[in-house]
Amino acid sequence: MKSIYLMGSLRNPKIPEIGNQLRDSRFDVFDDWFSAGPIADDSWRYYEKERGHTYQQALEGLAAQHVFNFDLWHLTRCDLGVLVLPAGKSSHLELGWIIGQNKPGYVLMDNPERWDVMYQFATKVAFTTPELVEMLQGELP
Repeated sequence: MKSIYLMGSLRNPKIPEIGNQLRDSRFDVFDDWFSAGPIADDSWRYYEKERGHTYQQALEGLAAQHVFNFDLWHLTRCDLGVLVLPAGKSSHLELGWIIGQNKPGYVLMDNPERWDVMYQFATKVAFTTPELVEMLQGELP
């Protein structure tokens, strides 16, 4: 069974739904990062600022290192990645890391009004979850 690292925004309520649809299609999906909730990054920032830390110091802290290593472990073990838009900087960095490891990296987005040529780095771009599932079926053994 192919393992998918599902990337996206903590504020995108569609992540669990898309994860479940991929699981229903016989994929092993990692989307547990979503359980931290929509304000996880804001809470971490607030906590670190209250401690008097700069952003650079906060990145070196145990909390940031723990979260980073947790995600990196799952990025390393996955067979491929799927970025669900809209998403922020972290997700795009994760997609770039996956592609840099010579793993397939897909993007799921609504049909955009504004086009961006750099999504050519992705293996493929899908506009619906059923279309994505069909593309991913080619990744199954």
